[in-house]
Amino acid sequence: MNWFHAHQLARRARLAQGLLWLVGTVLLIAFFRVQVLSSSRYRVRSELNRMRSVPIPAPRGLITDRNGVVLAENEPGYSVGLLAPSVDSLRASIKRIAPLLRLSARDAEDAERAFRRTPYRPAPLRRDASFDLVSALEERRVVMPGLVIQAEPRRRYPFGSLAAHVVGYVAEITEQELGAGTVSGARPGLLVGRDGLEREYDDRLRGKDGERFLEVDALGRSVREAEMGQRLEPEQGESIRTTIDIDLQRYVAESFPEGMRGAVMVMDPATGEMLALYSSPAYDPNTFIGGVDPEVWSRLSQAADFPLLNRAIQARYPPASPWKLVVAAMAMHRGLVDLGSHMPIPCRGGLQYYNRYFRCWKLQGHGDLTLAEAIQYSCDVYFYQLGLKLQLNHLLADASHLGLRDRSGIDLPNEIRPLFPASTEYYNQRYGPRGWTNAVTLNLAIGQGENSQTLANMVAFYTMLANPDGRAPAPHLVVAGDPPTRSLGLSPVQLAGLRQALVEVVESGTAVGARVAELRIGGKTGTAQNAHGADHGWFIAFAPADSPRVVVGAVVEFAEHGSRIAPMVNRIIARHLLGPTLPPLTAADYQVVLPDDSAPEPVPILPDTIGRIIRDGSPRPR
Repeated sequence: MNWFHAHQLARRARLAQGLLWLVGTVLLIAFFRVQVLSSSRYRVRSELNRMRSVPIPAPRGLITDRNGVVLAENEPGYSVGLLAPSVDSLRASIKRIAPLLRLSARDAEDAERAFRRTPYRPAPLRRDASFDLVSALEERRVVMPGLVIQAEPRRRYPFGSLAAHVVGYVAEITEQELGAGTVSGARPGLLVGRDGLEREYDDRLRGKDGERFLEVDALGRSVREAEMGQRLEPEQGESIRTTIDIDLQRYVAESFPEGMRGAVMVMDPATGEMLALYSSPAYDPNTFIGGVDPEVWSRLSQAADFPLLNRAIQARYPPASPWKLVVAAMAMHRGLVDLGSHMPIPCRGGLQYYNRYFRCWKLQGHGDLTLAEAIQYSCDVYFYQLGLKLQLNHLLADASHLGLRDRSGIDLPNEIRPLFPASTEYYNQRYGPRGWTNAVTLNLAIGQGENSQTLANMVAFYTMLANPDGRAPAPHLVVAGDPPTRSLGLSPVQLAGLRQALVEVVESGTAVGARVAELRIGGKTGTAQNAHGADHGWFIAFAPADSPRVVVGAVVEFAEHGSRIAPMVNRIIARHLLGPTLPPLTAADYQVVLPDDSAPEPVPILPDTIGRIIRDGSPRPR
């Protein structure tokens, strides 16, 4: 037994010795792989564990006016962020630094979300830090582990509110945008365009971020800038030159009636270049630099006068009498009338259409007029009959053909569509098949009823009138759009006749008194019904009348009369064509009330006196 027991012990010893040799061999091989074969890989991994990548923000491209005057630029600024080894460490650091940076609970939550998304990059805390704040932070760096202060470009808008709706502004990318992945090169803290050209051309204006590496200790504190790899320098974004003339833009803004709402557009009809675009009230885009205070944003976004709204492309108004040229062009294109045509019933202050009486703005009446005279004096009765002669289905179809149901195509974000029925089915759905009559045609014919247009669209239409071929290039601020597709389909003689009729509006019609002696200006006033207060005023004009080089359109809310804003538009035209000799209008200039074409309201007459007034003018829709 002793021999057997000894044999077993020896056998076990040999097995144990073999296992030890095997384990040792495996460890030796593993050690060899780590220390020799894979040393470089693990060395890089080790380096990365103590390195943090810090993006170097790229400066955005400049935005200038047509003469190179800078509208949006960059200036030196500072941002503050935190590096941390863990979320708990980040929270502790934020708690220490929050009073100095005046961080809110929301700021802390945003920083934590950014850390969870990119833990090896600084969590952004404060953008647009002042030099004094940076100095105070540097003095406390020892007790603030992980603090990262970086110089970065800061956006600046030298003209403030003057070109706000053109240039727009930038703001920090949102958590939703980061998650959606719709922004190229997205990272926490990235500035992206939010409105205007900053948004429309964001991809071009944004540059390519650079990158540097910081070496950190076990507490996540930055020790020094690392030498590993190469520092990647940022590339500035592309600069863009706009078609805006900032001096003309300033003149427009100074001429606009103080405290009023509305918009003005100044365009070159030959090219579609927008020379000025002003919306009132405006806002200062510098307010949004470095992040906007929630109270400030709430005040701006909820203000009763909506200063963030670009009224040139984001507001609709009944087009009123400027629309009469649309109806005239449609009827002439279809061969129904010419400039010398009369209507069957002369204007005696109104028109009886079955059981409704539609008034003219001039209650004593205009008498028997030609189309040219009806345009000159803006006779509603003439255009009631012309609308019936054109017929509702043709009126609706031709409006679509002329682009008056589509956006103008200007290169600005969030342009809205006009409101105009596509077909009679609109009325069937809204009122029921027997809930409406052909009388809707009368209101549509004078720019009222179910018809709301943007200023941009009406300016685009008048550009067709101004051009000798009756076509209109797309309005633009930077890049010309597609070749013009909108066309009136009228002959040069017909177009010249319409332009002459519009000259008579200024010389002796509803815009008389707004004349400029040195220029022949053609234009059309309009007064649009407003259920919420005083009527809105329109005036759209072009000059020189024989060969127009500029089209100016204006709409002013609660102006009461379109003729009140005609002097402003004509002064803008003169300023552009004759040079900076005319001073901007004063408040007194807007007190002059000229003959006007105020929108009439139809008054029902009882008893029912149904009777045809014009062939195919039955009250039932066709």
